[in-house]
Amino acid sequence: MIKVVIIGGGWSGVGAAVAAKNAGAGQVVVLERTDMLLGTGLVGGIMRNNGRFTATEEAIAMGGGEVFEVIDENCRHRNIEFPGHKHASLYDIATIEPSIRRLLDKKGVEYMLQARVTGVEAENGRIKGVKLASGEMIEGDVFVETTGTAGSISNCTKYGNGCCCCVLRCPTFGNRVSVAALLGIQEKMGRKADGSVGAMSGSCKLHKDSLSVEIQKKLNETGVCVVRIPDELRKGEAALATKACQQYALKEFNENIILLDTGHAKLMSPYYPLDILRKIPGFENARFEDPYSGGIGNSMRYLALSPRDDTLKVTGGVNLFCGGEKAGLLVGHTEAIVTGTLAGRNAVAWAAGKDLLTIPQSLAIGDAIAHVREMMETEEGIALKYTFSGAQYFKRMQELGLYETDVKAIRSRVENAGMTNVYKKKLT
Repeated sequence: MIKVVIIGGGWSGVGAAVAAKNAGAGQVVVLERTDMLLGTGLVGGIMRNNGRFTATEEAIAMGGGEVFEVIDENCRHRNIEFPGHKHASLYDIATIEPSIRRLLDKKGVEYMLQARVTGVEAENGRIKGVKLASGEMIEGDVFVETTGTAGSISNCTKYGNGCCCCVLRCPTFGNRVSVAALLGIQEKMGRKADGSVGAMSGSCKLHKDSLSVEIQKKLNETGVCVVRIPDELRKGEAALATKACQQYALKEFNENIILLDTGHAKLMSPYYPLDILRKIPGFENARFEDPYSGGIGNSMRYLALSPRDDTLKVTGGVNLFCGGEKAGLLVGHTEAIVTGTLAGRNAVAWAAGKDLLTIPQSLAIGDAIAHVREMMETEEGIALKYTFSGAQYFKRMQELGLYETDVKAIRSRVENAGMTNVYKKKLT
């Protein structure tokens, strides 16, 4: 019986867990350091915008759609538009985590909460087990690291504006620990265009009831509210360059407050000084919900990127795979789920002695995985961020003809690539 151990219970870890079970793993265990699954997905919510629609439908056609189906069932708004983005869905942050737990329960995936990994037992790069802060050792045949790249508190202080009390809650549950680094693998750090390290999370969330009745009504009815910022209160375009989410670094986001309804009012800016925000009509009583210090800063990310190949096997780790931000400068929930899904499937394949899957670059998912790996090896590339939904990679999708919104056409492309239902095939 193959036992897969997944370190990190965010969107990538969830995708890996479901894929590993579907591939035939006898036991799948997810280790999550906090008291809830989904990580930044607890306050995220944007799906299917721009090229993410294509990637989502590719994953579904490949047989890796169960996580996306749960997300679709929990959407507050569908097929909405906001500056630079079309056909987006917004899931409800209040209902999504329990719904994902029910999916994992149904699949027979075990998940351990408040289970922070602090050490590894390994020999010649092969992991035998991971040690928890409690002292317990969790053994396995193959491991998938989906711990993300944000934190620790010291990194947010060194490279950002200090701990902002974000949803990752390092002061409560402890800092993120990199398994690859514990193995002695040299990881990379992302950079901004000015050469400084990391990137700041791209949005913060306001308590919806703290906003004007008019703004609340607009959000509840349409999912989007755009409020023009008086000229004298604009922060300046330099603030946009700090964002991890460069798909939202458009001039419209400097000239307007752009809010999305995910249950919270999602403000599409890394942070916003509260004294300035409350001068904008409709925001006189504004209060931050995530991060709690959203008037000061946000979490710093892309501080621990694992070297890997296009099967998502970590270079230097005999039985270690990675997904999500660990796999490169990939931004977003969709990106996390599709990389986690491949990593989970290939973890089982490796343990079973079967061929590892590489997704062809005729598909957006395969092209993104390969392209990001290539770009991470260059000085220019390490200073960029990649997402299906905008910025440089969405432009590449369009230029290569990979962006598609016709579901039948996407399914046909997946079939032509020989990838239809590949994630539903048992490997054991």
